[in-house]
Amino acid sequence: MRQLRMVGRLIVSVAICSWGAAAEETFQKLTGAQIRGRIAGMEVSDEVHWRDFYDRTGRVTSSSMGHQRTGKWRIEKDQICVEFEQEMPNCYDVLVWGKKARLQREGALPLEVIIEPPSHGGR
Repeated sequence: MRQLRMVGRLIVSVAICSWGAAAEETFQKLTGAQIRGRIAGMEVSDEVHWRDFYDRTGRVTSSSMGHQRTGKWRIEKDQICVEFEQEMPNCYDVLVWGKKARLQREGALPLEVIIEPPSHGGR
């Protein structure tokens, strides 16, 4: 009976790990043109602390914990590059699954975000 429970736990553990791997595969990496089509005119946020509006002209407006700042965004080698005043640009791969996305850059944990229409009518 004890061995049967252990086998059952093992099967459940494998199923959970397999499900996580399958969910991981649903995110699709976007090309530069796809990134522009998906992000231009939209807001990207963590739904709690910060929200960035990506204007179609290449301007980005960020609101984070009550602080506003502006910068520029562009597409470069199938990545979105964002540069705020007095900061170095950061470039990210964009992977999407529905309105969820991951912004990934080398040497950093991915940002889990939501891409959606602007909350204030396009600013």
